[in-house]
Amino acid sequence: MKTTIQKTGRLLSGMVMPNIAAFIAWGFLTAFFIPTGWWPNENLAKMVGPIITYLLPLLIGFKGGEIVGGNRGGVLGAVATTGVIVGGSIPMLMGAMIVGPIAGLAIKKTDAFFVGKVPAGFEMLVNNFSAGILGMLLAIGGFLGVGPVVESLNALLAGGLERIVAANLLPLASVIIEPAKVLFLNNAINHGILGPLGIQGVQETGKSIFFLLETNPGPGLGVLLAYWMFAKGSIRQSAPGAIIIHFLGGIHEIYFPYILMKPKLLLAVIAGGATGVFTFSLFGVGLVATPSPGSIFALMAMAPRGNLLGVILGVASATAVSFLVGSVILKMDKTLVSEQDLDMARQEIKDMKQSGRGPVKKIVFACDAGMGSSAMGASKLRNKLKARGLTVEVVNEAIENIPKDAQVVIVHKNLLQRAKESSPLAEHIPIEDFLNAPAYDALVERLAAAKEAAPAQGAPSAEPVEAAPAKAAEAPAEGKVEVLQKKNILLNLPPMEKEEAIRMAGRLLVDSGYVEESYIDAMLQREADLTTYIGNGVAIPHGVGEAKKKILKTGICILQFPQGVKFEDDLAYVVIGIAGIGNEHISILANLATVMEKMETVEKVRTTDSVDYIHDLFTSNK
Repeated sequence: MKTTIQKTGRLLSGMVMPNIAAFIAWGFLTAFFIPTGWWPNENLAKMVGPIITYLLPLLIGFKGGEIVGGNRGGVLGAVATTGVIVGGSIPMLMGAMIVGPIAGLAIKKTDAFFVGKVPAGFEMLVNNFSAGILGMLLAIGGFLGVGPVVESLNALLAGGLERIVAANLLPLASVIIEPAKVLFLNNAINHGILGPLGIQGVQETGKSIFFLLETNPGPGLGVLLAYWMFAKGSIRQSAPGAIIIHFLGGIHEIYFPYILMKPKLLLAVIAGGATGVFTFSLFGVGLVATPSPGSIFALMAMAPRGNLLGVILGVASATAVSFLVGSVILKMDKTLVSEQDLDMARQEIKDMKQSGRGPVKKIVFACDAGMGSSAMGASKLRNKLKARGLTVEVVNEAIENIPKDAQVVIVHKNLLQRAKESSPLAEHIPIEDFLNAPAYDALVERLAAAKEAAPAQGAPSAEPVEAAPAKAAEAPAEGKVEVLQKKNILLNLPPMEKEEAIRMAGRLLVDSGYVEESYIDAMLQREADLTTYIGNGVAIPHGVGEAKKKILKTGICILQFPQGVKFEDDLAYVVIGIAGIGNEHISILANLATVMEKMETVEKVRTTDSVDYIHDLFTSNK
């Protein structure tokens, strides 16, 4: 159940967080210009209603569809959300969270059905009409079904919460919310339940206390202060930094390990959370939008006129009670905590995050172009998974094209930030060497352990899936240029600068009709941005980005430098120029990843005088 809730929370968060700026913009408009705002303005307040009624649900619906079904899924998610909006009379954030992913899944299944069944030349016609018809059906379903159902459920849930509030029982919500946060279920609670209900409250009264239930930083701050005052050694020294990150930065996850080290401290955050909610209720305060991140600054910014003092007092009271209870627990508990305990607790948090992802089914190797180092890394890992009998799809893509369903993304450390921006929901593994990264073995062992621990829960099975299987080299058809021609294998080249070696490789590609002249400059630019040396004496210069448009045909050339060419701090004995369209060159790179793994093979390639040997080595499927 925890795993299911975590996965749901991740999906909800994935739909909301990329659009959080729009929610904050709407919150500021509400806080400033509605009749109860800081500066009431009837004309500007006209924007508040349309944004919450149309814009925010459409953004969520689009993102939900995109996460599951790519751009086409996003478009249909927005279309389906329109039906939900028209079918209800309340802001349909919850409805958008339902129909968006459904629309993405629907178009994904529809596109899969038509694969290989559409006559050449009719692809665009089938794609557009299938999506259009499906969009119409989804909009009708949203209008007639989802909209009314969500409205009824919302009324039922809101009525129950109103009775809880009237009975002054809302502080008891902390008994669920605070432990759930530590178990990493906060996204499911905040974005799935409290956020939509808070929006409804803002529509009715201009503010909502529901935005304060999970985001209050007071309970966590109190526990960290207790550690700072009464713990010893390195744990005490780590607390001030955690306080800054948590309270000022709004990253609540920083205090979760401190709770896990001493689970009794759950009593402290529950007591603090309940006290804060009681104070908020006592002063009748609320916020106009979800404060994200949950820092004190965000809470203050989202507080409407007349509510700022009550919000600050609620945070302060939660902090004080959590600190007092936490201090008593820490002083009574004589067991010592060490840096090792904190590391173990942090690892437990990491495991909790990972457990919600379910069995890993898709791993993506990402690089600038998605056709060089990533292709070889994917082949390398695919072979390791196959050797352990694990079924995991392994693909290689350009960073900008990382699939939305990627669970693990492996990327060069210098490209890590770009990969995180492109795939925020995936686990990211940075590496330096695409041929011999220790992370490969660690990942394989982790997947194998997961399979052994949960064989009945969809863990990898015995036969591996290969996304881009290597094929035996075939003689080129008439009129077709071979990917690796023997004339493009140059041996016994003298030492030279890497720029000269890259130009030589590019010239071979140009002269063989693989690329346009400007592709050579793109290869040099790629090397200036990030080295193409991939380990074991191999470099694979290639162009990226707009340069891929300069590729006329898929082609590869191989240059042998017995004395090596210096690529930053490494020597490359084999320089492989790459120009790839689609996956036509993958088989050669797959062979390269396999044969260049062993240093004795690298040495043979470095010293051989046989063009036939190298050609057969890289084009055969052995």
